[in-house]
Amino acid sequence: MLTTLKTLTKEEKRTEVIAGITSFFAISYILIVNPLILADAKIPANLSIFATIFASALGCLIMAVWADAPIVITPGMGVNAFFTYTLVVSMHLTWQQALAISIFSSVIYLLVSFSRVSELLSQAIPPELKIGITAGIGLFLVTLGLEKAHLIAQGGSRSLLAPGNLAAPETLLALFGLALTLVLYLRQVPGSFMLGIIVTSAIGVCLNIGLQAPPEVSFSDISKYRALLFHADFSSLFTLKFLLAVFSMTMILIFESMGILEGLLPAPQKFKRTFEASALATFCSGFLGTSPTVAAAESATGIESGGKTGLMSLVSGVLFLMALFFIPLLRYVPQEAIAPVIIITGALMIQQLKELNIADFSTWFPAFLIVVLIPLSGSISLGLAFGFAAYPLVKVASAQAQEVSPLLWGLSLLFILQLICEAVLL
Repeated sequence: MLTTLKTLTKEEKRTEVIAGITSFFAISYILIVNPLILADAKIPANLSIFATIFASALGCLIMAVWADAPIVITPGMGVNAFFTYTLVVSMHLTWQQALAISIFSSVIYLLVSFSRVSELLSQAIPPELKIGITAGIGLFLVTLGLEKAHLIAQGGSRSLLAPGNLAAPETLLALFGLALTLVLYLRQVPGSFMLGIIVTSAIGVCLNIGLQAPPEVSFSDISKYRALLFHADFSSLFTLKFLLAVFSMTMILIFESMGILEGLLPAPQKFKRTFEASALATFCSGFLGTSPTVAAAESATGIESGGKTGLMSLVSGVLFLMALFFIPLLRYVPQEAIAPVIIITGALMIQQLKELNIADFSTWFPAFLIVVLIPLSGSISLGLAFGFAAYPLVKVASAQAQEVSPLLWGLSLLFILQLICEAVLL
């Protein structure tokens, strides 16, 4: 990291800082959403917001120092839902026991990441599946951005999604922001994403559009935060319920992180160190009192803004720490200002589909499953599971079984076991 800072020019450092700020604002909603989800697991929201901040800041620091990669680390959306609604609500575990499962799973994640296994797994993934992962995450981001822009909403009994209200002030603000950010990006204006967020936010503040109520948290609550520190409960260790939960969470952590990193990293040679950094951050998060951290898909916004080094993640980490004092000010950055950046970033990632040989259905179909199931299910791990499970099947059916390595057969079986375990847990 220090070597990188010395070699970067002043202009490159400026670009990295802008990328870090952009990615922070793109993922800043996690500061509000993660505590609200964990509240359903009986973790006090006014305390878990500190856990979210510290886990994110520490994860970004580890990523910057250990991997020098432009990846932002935060408690993962989807993983926090598994933590809350599967482990605690469905399985009737306490949040302390769920933390123990997270820590145990992260130890396995650590062992995999720091061994040769991580490289073997990465090399075993066919290019078409890697493309599917990138495009699937991109489409997931587009869906997320469209929801934040109020262009789509939850559908009724007849449809999964429904159109939003185009006459609503919030939607019009998001459309303005999308048009502005798109023009700035296409004209290659430096810091186009950040400028789009600033201008759209300023208009939202002036017109009182999209502003959210400030979180009910006080900095003085930090003195109570110790109630979450090192509170994992391993009393159910080695019970069948515990082991099934550990297996499912381990699969989610390893392969969701691997999928995101394969899809986002601008420098593939940094994968090993980045994977290790992600595992270290995940291990720490359980002790800090929050659901596991993962590489945030929203890191793509910073990467598309020019982020290439750990300086981007370091800047995001510093901003997470600064949020301790300025959490109420986040209400002045409406979701409608962030949505355009997320939509454009997702669209850029979907461009990877041009590398696929769509004429070969045995190549296209597993990637297709990943692309559609990630956004439609809202779960990166579910999309990966179906794509990897289908790959050997279509290759055997098309008389191309020789293209499936023994390791890929093993991965396919593991993903099938994951789906079975999650069905049993639910």
